[in-house]
Parts: sequence; structure tokens; C-alpha cells
Amino acid sequence: MMNKDFYQFLYRQQQQSPRVPPNDEIAAWAFNLLCVLFPEKSDCVASSPAEMEEKFNRLRTELIHLLDATSECENDHTEKAGAFFGLLPELHRILNTDIEALLEGDPAARSRFEVIRAYPGFYAISFYRTAHALLQLDIPLLPRIITEHAHSKTGIDIHPGAKIGEYFFIDHGTGIVIGETTVIGDHVKLYQGVTLGALSVDKSLASVKRHPTVEDHVIIYSGATILGGETIIGHHSVIGGNVWLTKSIPPHSTVYHRPDIEVVEKIKS
Repeated sequence: MMNKDFYQFLYRQQQQSPRVPPNDEIAAWAFNLLCVLFPEKSDCVASSPAEMEEKFNRLRTELIHLLDATSECENDHTEKAGAFFGLLPELHRILNTDIEALLEGDPAARSRFEVIRAYPGFYAISFYRTAHALLQLDIPLLPRIITEHAHSKTGIDIHPGAKIGEYFFIDHGTGIVIGETTVIGDHVKLYQGVTLGALSVDKSLASVKRHPTVEDHVIIYSGATILGGETIIGHHSVIGGNVWLTKSIPPHSTVYHRPDIEVVEKIKS
């Protein structure tokens, strides 16, 4: 049996630990918000504008409770929750550009409903944009929990601090990593396994731009790795699969990895 002192130690730790709601509850709030913005995500459709208003009021109240539970200060969070809900029209507009980018960019996409309901890329993007809006209001903890939920569901890891423009396209998406200080322009396409990361993970660089900048109309194919805060991918460039980049490239560039592959055909006797 374990020592009773160990039980006492764990008990004291639990008493000192903040009473934060489970991650699933926080993620459920974000999902329910997105379901109101995009009813294609669920079968819960409002029957009137009044009911729609009621849904938003309920979500606002839930956000205040979450802010109360996850903030170290005892301020009234009503104003901050109100500020977030004031951002929703713009959030909704930008997410619609992402839907349009997926519909136009993926030949397999048949409908808006399919993109919203079934595409992991849109799932990850919508949770990221929600988290990023919260982070812009200096709301702690919730943004990271929300994006990590999407990461666990899709395999797409987008830090809420990244800055991502409109018409963002993620195809397939598994294994994508977008670091905290990444800046991505408009009309950018990423495929599975892309890493936009840092050259160093030194803690002293926490306040420094560590991740690359990707300008407008760039396509980055699967398995590419782009590292460094000073690395800039010029607009209208194409980065091929499995490319490793740690330096900037000018606009309208094409960068590709040329592997040495040899196919030897057996001659039948």
C-alpha cells in the first residue's frame, strides 16, 4: 500500500488546484457556439429570431461562468464576454471565406454542407478562429484548451496565437503544425504534414517571433517544413512536398525537393 503521507500530499495539491471545468465542457461550449453560427454542424435549428437570441444569451452566460472559473482575478467578466460576442459577425464572415476556399480548392467537395459537417480542415479552422478571437481579448487558458480539442479530433495543431488571413484552405490536414507566432496571409493552401515551426525551442525566445511568415496566395504541399521567425515565403509561391526551408524566398518562387528515385524493371526471361 502507498504511504499515507502521499495521500496527504495529493490531497493538499487538490485543495490548492483551481476549480476549472473539464476540457470537454469548454470544448462543448465552443462547439455549441459554432452550431448556432453554422446549423449544418448539428440538427439544432432555431424556430425564430427570438429563439436565436435566446441561444446566444445562454452561450454568453456560459462564457461568463467559464471566464470566472479560469481567471485568476475576481473581476466581473460580463464586459469581456460581451466584447467577444460583438466579434461574432466578423468571425462568421471570415469563416465563410474559409468555406468558400475549401469548396473552390477541393474537387472532392460537393457542397457547403459537406465542408461544414465533414471536413476536418474546417473543423480545425473554426475552432482556431474562435480561440484566436478569445485570445485577442486577453482571455487566458480557454483558447489553448479549445485549439487542443480540435488538435485531438483532427490531428491539426494550430496555436491560437497564430495570425491567419481569409480564405484559408487546409486539405486532409493530418499532421499540420502552425506555431504561435506564425503569420499567414490570404488565400493560402496547406496540405497534410506541413510544419510552420521554430528553429529553436529555447524558453528565452517566448516573446520573440519564432515562426515563419507566409504571404498571400501561397501553396505548401504535404510534408514541407518551414522554420524560423525571419523566414518569409513570398506571395504566389509554391512549396513542394517534403521541402525543408529555413530561409526566405522571393514572391512567385517554386521550391521543390528532388529525391533520387530509381526504378529498375525486371526483364522477364
